[in-house]
Amino acid sequence: MTAPDPGEPQAAQAAGLGTLAQLLGAVVAPTSLLTALLYFFGWNHTYWLFHEFGVNATVFGFSTADYLVSSQNVLFIPITVAALVGLVALWAHAALRARLTAGAGSRLLRYAVPAMVLIGLVLMLAGVASIFTVTTLERYLAVPPLCLALGVLLLAYARVLNSAPAAGRPGAAAIAEWAVVFVLVSMSLFWAVGDYAAAAGSTRAHRLAARLDQQPSSVLYSESSLSLTAPGVRETRCRDDKAAYRFRYDGLKLIVQSADQYVFLPATWNFTDGVAILLPRSPKLRLEFMRADRTAPLAPC
Repeated sequence: MTAPDPGEPQAAQAAGLGTLAQLLGAVVAPTSLLTALLYFFGWNHTYWLFHEFGVNATVFGFSTADYLVSSQNVLFIPITVAALVGLVALWAHAALRARLTAGAGSRLLRYAVPAMVLIGLVLMLAGVASIFTVTTLERYLAVPPLCLALGVLLLAYARVLNSAPAAGRPGAAAIAEWAVVFVLVSMSLFWAVGDYAAAAGSTRAHRLAARLDQQPSSVLYSESSLSLTAPGVRETRCRDDKAAYRFRYDGLKLIVQSADQYVFLPATWNFTDGVAILLPRSPKLRLEFMRADRTAPLAPC
Protein backbone atom coordinates (compact mmCIF):
# COMPACT_ATOMS: atom_id res chain seq x y z
CA MET A 1 0.00 0.00 0.00
CA THR A 2 1.41 3.34 -1.04
CA ALA A 3 0.79 6.30 1.23
CA PRO A 4 -0.16 9.45 -0.70
CA ASP A 5 2.00 12.50 -0.58
CA PRO A 6 0.13 14.88 1.75
CA GLY A 7 1.61 17.93 0.08
CA GLU A 8 0.22 16.99 -3.35
CA PRO A 9 -3.37 15.70 -3.24
CA GLN A 10 -4.39 13.35 -6.00
CA ALA A 11 -4.86 15.65 -9.00
CA ALA A 12 -7.55 13.63 -10.73
CA GLN A 13 -9.63 13.26 -7.58
CA ALA A 14 -9.48 16.96 -6.72
CA ALA A 15 -10.02 18.05 -10.33
CA GLY A 16 -12.96 15.65 -10.68
CA LEU A 17 -14.68 16.99 -7.58
CA GLY A 18 -14.07 20.61 -8.60
CA THR A 19 -15.37 20.02 -12.13
CA LEU A 20 -18.48 18.30 -10.79
CA ALA A 21 -19.17 21.24 -8.48
CA GLN A 22 -18.89 23.65 -11.43
CA LEU A 23 -21.24 21.53 -13.55
CA LEU A 24 -23.84 21.34 -10.79
CA GLY A 25 -23.62 25.09 -10.23
CA ALA A 26 -24.17 25.72 -13.93
CA VAL A 27 -27.10 23.31 -14.32
CA VAL A 28 -28.91 23.86 -11.02
CA ALA A 29 -29.04 27.31 -9.47
CA PRO A 30 -28.22 27.00 -5.74
CA THR A 31 -31.16 29.23 -4.78
CA SER A 32 -33.62 27.18 -6.83
CA LEU A 33 -32.33 23.92 -5.37
CA LEU A 34 -32.51 25.27 -1.81
CA THR A 35 -36.06 26.54 -2.35
CA ALA A 36 -37.14 23.17 -3.75
CA LEU A 37 -35.66 21.35 -0.75
CA LEU A 38 -37.28 23.72 1.74
CA TYR A 39 -40.63 23.33 -0.04
CA PHE A 40 -40.43 19.53 0.06
CA PHE A 41 -39.48 19.40 3.72
CA GLY A 42 -42.16 21.94 4.65
CA TRP A 43 -44.79 20.01 2.71
CA ASN A 44 -43.80 16.74 4.36
CA HIS A 45 -43.87 18.29 7.83
CA THR A 46 -47.26 19.94 7.26
CA TYR A 47 -48.83 16.83 5.73
CA TRP A 48 -47.95 14.59 8.66
CA LEU A 49 -48.84 17.25 11.21
CA PHE A 50 -52.46 17.36 10.04
CA HIS A 51 -52.50 13.67 9.26
CA GLU A 52 -52.36 13.04 13.01
CA PHE A 53 -55.60 15.02 13.35
CA GLY A 54 -57.22 13.01 10.58
CA VAL A 55 -57.08 15.84 8.04
CA ASN A 56 -55.63 15.67 4.54
CA ALA A 57 -53.47 18.80 4.36
CA THR A 58 -53.97 19.15 0.61
CA VAL A 59 -57.46 20.60 1.21
CA PHE A 60 -55.98 23.76 2.74
CA GLY A 61 -54.32 25.11 -0.37
CA PHE A 62 -51.21 26.21 1.51
CA SER A 63 -48.96 28.56 -0.45
CA THR A 64 -45.28 28.07 -1.21
CA ALA A 65 -44.48 30.67 1.46
CA ASP A 66 -46.45 28.63 4.03
CA TYR A 67 -44.40 25.53 3.29
CA LEU A 68 -41.12 27.45 3.34
CA VAL A 69 -41.94 28.88 6.78
CA SER A 70 -43.02 25.44 8.01
CA SER A 71 -39.71 23.95 6.87
CA GLN A 72 -37.90 25.99 9.51
CA ASN A 73 -39.40 23.68 12.14
CA VAL A 74 -37.89 20.74 10.27
CA LEU A 75 -34.43 21.78 9.16
CA PHE A 76 -33.00 23.55 12.20
CA ILE A 77 -31.91 20.39 14.03
CA PRO A 78 -30.71 18.40 10.95
CA ILE A 79 -28.66 21.33 9.64
CA THR A 80 -27.13 21.96 13.07
CA VAL A 81 -26.21 18.28 13.50
CA ALA A 82 -24.85 18.04 9.95
CA ALA A 83 -22.73 21.15 10.46
CA LEU A 84 -21.27 19.78 13.69
CA VAL A 85 -20.52 16.39 12.11
CA GLY A 86 -18.93 18.11 9.11
CA LEU A 87 -16.78 20.27 11.38
CA VAL A 88 -15.55 17.21 13.32
CA ALA A 89 -14.81 15.43 10.02
CA LEU A 90 -12.76 18.40 8.79
CA TRP A 91 -10.80 18.50 12.03
CA ALA A 92 -10.13 14.76 11.80
CA HIS A 93 -8.97 15.15 8.20
CA ALA A 94 -6.65 18.02 9.17
CA ALA A 95 -5.18 15.91 11.99
CA LEU A 96 -4.58 13.04 9.57
CA ARG A 97 -2.89 15.34 7.06
CA ALA A 98 -0.66 16.68 9.84
CA ARG A 99 0.45 13.15 10.76
CA LEU A 100 1.11 12.33 7.13
CA THR A 101 3.19 15.50 6.75
CA ALA A 102 5.21 14.49 9.81
CA GLY A 103 5.92 11.12 8.20
CA ALA A 104 4.05 9.12 10.82
CA GLY A 105 1.02 8.24 8.73
CA SER A 106 2.07 5.17 6.76
CA ARG A 107 1.32 2.70 9.55
CA LEU A 108 -1.89 4.53 10.39
CA LEU A 109 -3.10 4.28 6.79
CA ARG A 110 -2.16 0.60 6.67
CA TYR A 111 -4.86 -0.11 9.27
CA ALA A 112 -7.21 2.83 8.84
CA VAL A 113 -8.00 2.38 5.14
CA PRO A 114 -9.05 -1.31 5.39
CA ALA A 115 -11.12 -0.46 8.48
CA MET A 116 -12.85 2.36 6.58
CA VAL A 117 -13.56 0.04 3.67
CA LEU A 118 -15.00 -2.67 5.92
CA ILE A 119 -17.15 -0.30 7.96
CA GLY A 120 -18.24 1.57 4.85
CA LEU A 121 -19.31 -1.63 3.10
CA VAL A 122 -21.29 -2.82 6.13
CA LEU A 123 -23.07 0.52 6.52
CA MET A 124 -23.78 0.88 2.81
CA LEU A 125 -25.18 -2.65 2.51
CA ALA A 126 -27.31 -2.11 5.61
CA GLY A 127 -28.76 1.05 4.09
CA VAL A 128 -29.37 -0.61 0.71
CA ALA A 129 -31.05 -3.58 2.39
CA SER A 130 -33.51 -1.21 4.08
CA ILE A 131 -34.62 0.00 0.64
CA PHE A 132 -35.77 -3.42 -0.47
CA THR A 133 -36.90 -5.07 2.76
CA VAL A 134 -37.86 -4.32 6.35
CA THR A 135 -34.81 -4.29 8.61
CA THR A 136 -34.16 -3.71 12.30
CA LEU A 137 -32.62 -0.35 11.47
CA GLU A 138 -36.03 1.02 10.50
CA ARG A 139 -37.04 1.03 14.15
CA TYR A 140 -34.81 4.07 14.58
CA LEU A 141 -35.48 7.43 12.98
CA ALA A 142 -33.48 8.09 9.79
CA VAL A 143 -30.87 5.42 10.59
CA PRO A 144 -31.11 3.46 7.28
CA PRO A 145 -30.49 6.48 5.00
CA LEU A 146 -27.75 7.81 7.28
CA CYS A 147 -26.05 4.41 7.19
CA LEU A 148 -26.11 4.51 3.40
CA ALA A 149 -24.74 8.07 3.26
CA LEU A 150 -22.00 7.44 5.82
CA GLY A 151 -21.01 4.15 4.19
CA VAL A 152 -20.60 5.77 0.77
CA LEU A 153 -18.62 8.68 2.24
CA LEU A 154 -16.26 6.32 4.10
CA LEU A 155 -15.64 4.29 0.94
CA ALA A 156 -15.01 7.45 -1.07
CA TYR A 157 -12.62 8.82 1.55
CA ALA A 158 -10.76 5.51 1.75
CA ARG A 159 -10.52 5.57 -2.05
CA VAL A 160 -8.92 9.03 -1.94
CA LEU A 161 -6.47 8.06 0.81
CA ASN A 162 -5.40 4.88 -0.93
CA SER A 163 -5.44 6.06 -4.55
CA ALA A 164 -2.23 5.61 -6.46
CA PRO A 165 -0.76 8.58 -8.37
CA ALA A 166 -3.30 9.29 -11.05
CA ALA A 167 -1.15 10.58 -13.89
CA GLY A 168 -2.87 9.74 -17.12
CA ARG A 169 -6.11 8.72 -15.43
CA PRO A 170 -8.95 10.19 -17.50
CA GLY A 171 -10.63 13.15 -15.81
CA ALA A 172 -14.07 11.92 -16.98
CA ALA A 173 -13.70 8.84 -14.78
CA ALA A 174 -13.01 10.97 -11.71
CA ILE A 175 -15.99 13.22 -12.49
CA ALA A 176 -18.27 10.20 -12.94
CA GLU A 177 -17.01 8.69 -9.70
CA TRP A 178 -17.75 11.84 -7.69
CA ALA A 179 -21.09 12.24 -9.46
CA VAL A 180 -22.18 8.78 -8.27
CA VAL A 181 -21.02 9.59 -4.73
CA PHE A 182 -22.91 12.90 -4.85
CA VAL A 183 -26.13 11.25 -6.05
CA LEU A 184 -26.00 8.47 -3.45
CA VAL A 185 -25.23 10.80 -0.54
CA SER A 186 -27.76 13.43 -1.66
CA MET A 187 -30.59 10.90 -2.04
CA SER A 188 -29.70 9.36 1.32
CA LEU A 189 -29.80 12.72 3.08
CA PHE A 190 -33.01 13.60 1.25
CA TRP A 191 -34.51 10.34 2.51
CA ALA A 192 -33.26 10.97 6.05
CA VAL A 193 -34.58 14.51 6.34
CA GLY A 194 -37.87 13.43 4.74
CA ASP A 195 -38.28 10.83 7.49
CA TYR A 196 -37.32 13.41 10.08
CA ALA A 197 -39.85 15.90 8.67
CA ALA A 198 -42.64 13.33 8.94
CA ALA A 199 -41.64 12.45 12.51
CA ALA A 200 -41.38 16.12 13.44
CA GLY A 201 -44.85 16.78 12.06
CA SER A 202 -46.35 13.90 14.05
CA THR A 203 -44.52 14.97 17.21
CA ARG A 204 -45.71 18.55 16.83
CA ALA A 205 -49.30 17.33 16.44
CA HIS A 206 -49.06 15.36 19.69
CA ARG A 207 -47.62 18.37 21.51
CA LEU A 208 -50.38 20.59 20.18
CA ALA A 209 -53.02 18.09 21.30
CA ALA A 210 -51.44 17.82 24.75
CA ARG A 211 -51.59 21.61 25.16
CA LEU A 212 -54.95 22.12 23.52
CA ASP A 213 -56.48 23.29 26.79
CA GLN A 214 -53.96 26.17 26.84
CA GLN A 215 -55.00 27.47 23.41
CA PRO A 216 -57.47 30.39 23.17
CA SER A 217 -61.08 29.25 23.01
CA SER A 218 -63.15 29.99 19.93
CA VAL A 219 -66.84 30.87 19.79
CA LEU A 220 -68.39 30.40 16.38
CA TYR A 221 -71.54 32.22 15.29
CA SER A 222 -73.47 31.18 12.21
CA GLU A 223 -76.49 32.46 10.31
CA SER A 224 -77.88 28.94 10.09
CA SER A 225 -77.45 25.67 11.95
CA LEU A 226 -74.23 23.82 11.14
CA SER A 227 -75.37 20.61 12.87
CA LEU A 228 -72.04 20.19 14.64
CA THR A 229 -72.28 17.09 16.82
CA ALA A 230 -68.64 16.66 17.87
CA PRO A 231 -68.12 15.72 21.55
CA GLY A 232 -67.83 18.79 23.76
CA VAL A 233 -69.20 21.21 21.15
CA ARG A 234 -72.42 22.94 22.25
CA GLU A 235 -74.96 24.53 19.94
CA THR A 236 -77.02 27.41 21.31
CA ARG A 237 -79.89 28.95 19.38
CA CYS A 238 -80.13 32.67 20.00
CA ARG A 239 -83.48 33.97 21.26
CA ASP A 240 -83.42 37.14 19.23
CA ASP A 241 -85.15 36.34 15.95
CA LYS A 242 -83.59 39.44 14.39
CA ALA A 243 -80.03 38.44 15.24
CA ALA A 244 -77.73 38.27 12.22
CA TYR A 245 -76.08 35.11 13.58
CA ARG A 246 -78.71 32.93 15.23
CA PHE A 247 -76.59 29.90 16.16
CA ARG A 248 -73.63 29.85 18.49
CA TYR A 249 -71.09 27.06 18.97
CA ASP A 250 -68.60 26.93 21.81
CA GLY A 251 -66.16 24.31 23.03
CA LEU A 252 -63.94 24.81 19.97
CA LYS A 253 -60.25 25.54 19.40
CA LEU A 254 -59.07 27.09 16.14
CA ILE A 255 -55.78 25.48 15.12
CA VAL A 256 -55.29 26.92 11.64
CA GLN A 257 -56.82 29.27 9.11
CA SER A 258 -55.45 29.01 5.61
CA ALA A 259 -56.83 30.43 2.38
CA ASP A 260 -60.59 29.88 2.70
CA GLN A 261 -60.59 27.17 5.36
CA TYR A 262 -60.95 27.13 9.13
CA VAL A 263 -59.86 24.04 11.06
CA PHE A 264 -61.35 23.60 14.52
CA LEU A 265 -60.80 20.93 17.12
CA PRO A 266 -63.20 20.30 19.98
CA ALA A 267 -61.65 21.41 23.28
CA THR A 268 -61.92 17.77 24.46
CA TRP A 269 -60.29 16.35 21.33
CA ASN A 270 -58.26 13.12 21.67
CA PHE A 271 -56.47 10.71 19.35
CA THR A 272 -58.92 7.89 20.01
CA ASP A 273 -62.15 9.30 18.64
CA GLY A 274 -61.38 12.99 17.99
CA VAL A 275 -62.98 14.74 15.03
CA ALA A 276 -61.53 17.75 13.19
CA ILE A 277 -63.99 20.30 11.83
CA LEU A 278 -63.29 22.09 8.54
CA LEU A 279 -65.43 25.09 7.65
CA PRO A 280 -65.17 27.43 4.67
CA ARG A 281 -64.41 31.03 5.47
CA SER A 282 -67.62 32.93 4.87
CA PRO A 283 -69.42 36.17 5.83
CA LYS A 284 -72.12 33.89 7.21
CA LEU A 285 -69.74 32.95 10.02
CA ARG A 286 -68.35 35.10 12.80
CA LEU A 287 -65.61 34.19 15.26
CA GLU A 288 -64.90 35.36 18.78
CA PHE A 289 -61.89 34.36 20.85
CA MET A 290 -61.38 34.10 24.59
CA ARG A 291 -58.49 33.35 26.87
CA ALA A 292 -58.10 29.68 27.70
CA ASP A 293 -58.32 30.39 31.44
CA ARG A 294 -61.63 32.26 31.21
CA THR A 295 -64.09 30.98 33.82
CA ALA A 296 -67.04 33.34 33.30
CA PRO A 297 -69.94 31.75 31.38
CA LEU A 298 -70.92 33.09 27.99
CA ALA A 299 -73.63 35.72 27.97
CA PRO A 300 -77.01 34.69 26.57
CA CYS A 301 -77.37 35.54 22.91
